[in-house]
Amino acid sequence: MNPGGHILIIDDEAGLRQTMARILLRAGFEVTTAASGKEGLSLLNEHAFDLVYLDIRMPDMNGLDVLKAIHAQSPELPVILFTAQPDLHSAVEALRRGATDYLLKPLKPETVIDRTRNIISDQDKKKRKREILHQMDELQVELDALEGLESPEKKTTPGEASSDRFIKCGTLTLDLHTHRVMVNDQMVNLAPTSFDYLLVLARHSPQTVDYQTLVAEAQGYQSDAREAQELTKWHIHNIRQAIGTDARSLIHVINIRGSGYRLVTG
Repeated sequence: MNPGGHILIIDDEAGLRQTMARILLRAGFEVTTAASGKEGLSLLNEHAFDLVYLDIRMPDMNGLDVLKAIHAQSPELPVILFTAQPDLHSAVEALRRGATDYLLKPLKPETVIDRTRNIISDQDKKKRKREILHQMDELQVELDALEGLESPEKKTTPGEASSDRFIKCGTLTLDLHTHRVMVNDQMVNLAPTSFDYLLVLARHSPQTVDYQTLVAEAQGYQSDAREAQELTKWHIHNIRQAIGTDARSLIHVINIRGSGYRLVTG
């Protein structure tokens, strides 16, 4: 089955670039490669892509700078960064700047395929959901007009009134349609994948969510305990930075050592 999706791989290392291309091509994806950050940005100006794999360490242009340029042009385009040198600071900075994920070399073929499929599938669902909500809004406006309502714009549209649109935990509100986070009625910035981690914590709150469950529910794939703990750690740091650690916010992500995390509010 062809899962669809056009993938761009940006890496100055020819061997890894070609290996990843073969893996994804065999899985049914369309693949384009670039040997530098500048070449990758040029391709992004010329073609539409569904996902970008980006090396964080390249000689011509740092991966974080490339990420920034990508999201300045295409804010919703998912980007996965990877590196051979574990660096928590770089990982956190990548997630803060909107990276969807952060992987360590050597990359496992099954991991690359699983994450690619999950991200492409998630993007397709979000796109279809936006289309449906837009159609519902248009139909509601037309229905209001037919019923002779004088101020249809004041009427709550479908989606806005939907009981499953918002998840609230104390002063924390998650908008499932727009993927926005509100703390004390103030919007805070949070990378898409970190939003999904926070959503899992909110749905289980105040129960503890173990590392592997967090990864499985937030990113849709199975991982071993060690990998899950490392992946989760980066996203939790990102969440804490976004929602703040001030006691007055009454929102806390608590680390249950060796087990997982739990969200406590109020």
